[in-house]
Amino acid sequence: MRRSLYNPMGTTALVTGASSGLGVGYAHQLAQRGADLVLVARRQDRLEALAVDLAEKYGTVSTVIPLDLTAPDAVPELVADLTSRNVTVGTLVNSAGFGTIGNFVDADADRQAEQITLNILALTRLTHALLPDLISTATLHPNAAALVNLASTAAFQPVPHMSVYAASKAYVLSFTEALWYETGTSGLKVIAVCPGYVDTEFSAVAGNHQSTDRHLTVDQVMASTFAALDRSSTPPQVIVGALNAVLARAAILSPRRTVLTVAGRLR
Repeated sequence: MRRSLYNPMGTTALVTGASSGLGVGYAHQLAQRGADLVLVARRQDRLEALAVDLAEKYGTVSTVIPLDLTAPDAVPELVADLTSRNVTVGTLVNSAGFGTIGNFVDADADRQAEQITLNILALTRLTHALLPDLISTATLHPNAAALVNLASTAAFQPVPHMSVYAASKAYVLSFTEALWYETGTSGLKVIAVCPGYVDTEFSAVAGNHQSTDRHLTVDQVMASTFAALDRSSTPPQVIVGALNAVLARAAILSPRRTVLTVAGRLR
């Protein structure tokens, strides 16, 4: 199969959740491919350190925007900031997100609302605001523009003890696949990335204490993402890890009650 290299050189990529984990991984990969960066997350010190690292390694110019995307006006403020700086975003990576573990009845209501706001609402609003620029970049610079949304293997079935998180990622997967179709003639590369557990701060925040030998690495997620983006026809989703792909497909085909029982016992 002929492969078409995703080449964002000379464009600008915005990465949310860029202060740690997968966000840092995406920032490095995009900078290595020649994109300038807009780095968005809450922790300014980490963003600034990352910007210096990217500049030293790749000569990348990074714009640091410390921002809590769960704040009510965060996305409009971010878009206004980009406009004031005359920044046109050609690639958007919605990497920011978090999960919680435990029975829903015992969960903190405000924390669950923050999870929905970050995983769903902020992602949707930011995608809507920047999609015209992404499509315009794709038209002007073929194979240079992409929308990458972080979903999860949890998107393929309900997950007891992580009910809100799994539901939010099901939304991200469905939403992204629909956009893949809607933008199909534009040249924009649209993909939902579906890893399982990744060895990042996410697990600690969620309260997951599983052995890290079951976790993917950031490098594995990056390799799967960019291999998909480098295809001449980028698929609407990529499941990271062969076993994860088998389990996700099994969840789709199995009776719902069976899926729930198995998922509930895997905590």
